[in-house]
Amino acid sequence: MKPTVYIETTIPSYLVARPSRDVVLAGHQQVTHDWWQQSRPNHDLFISQYVVDEVSRGELEMAQKRLSVLQGIPLLSPSVETESLAQELIQRLNLPEQAKTDAFHIAIAAVHGIDFLLTWNCTHINNMHMQRRIEIACSEAGYSPPVIGTPEELI
Repeated sequence: MKPTVYIETTIPSYLVARPSRDVVLAGHQQVTHDWWQQSRPNHDLFISQYVVDEVSRGELEMAQKRLSVLQGIPLLSPSVETESLAQELIQRLNLPEQAKTDAFHIAIAAVHGIDFLLTWNCTHINNMHMQRRIEIACSEAGYSPPVIGTPEELI
């Protein structure tokens, strides 16, 4: 059985974005492409309606490209449990209004027992301060949190 990976919105965004002139962002884009080509086949990928909704926003052409790369990836269903855990995460992580969906990404991955959550969101999801609070909230709710990281870490 392959390890499972929840693909958070930043992954398809980096995957189809126009090449950045910022050297760090350009590096993230390249690593994302490398992971998608080399490591993706070694994992079972999942997304949620939250990802679909987020990648559908913005410039129509880019939204269509983001949606295109996600075609065929199974959707994880939300539930009362994911809603409850997301609300707990919003409180514990002290997320601003515009970042509340980040808690739902984490919650849906945890409730469904996903092994890894892949993201470039190092502000509200993938940083050491947040990860510790995520681990505690998930554990106290009876779930194992996904290992959160970037494509660079999972390649």
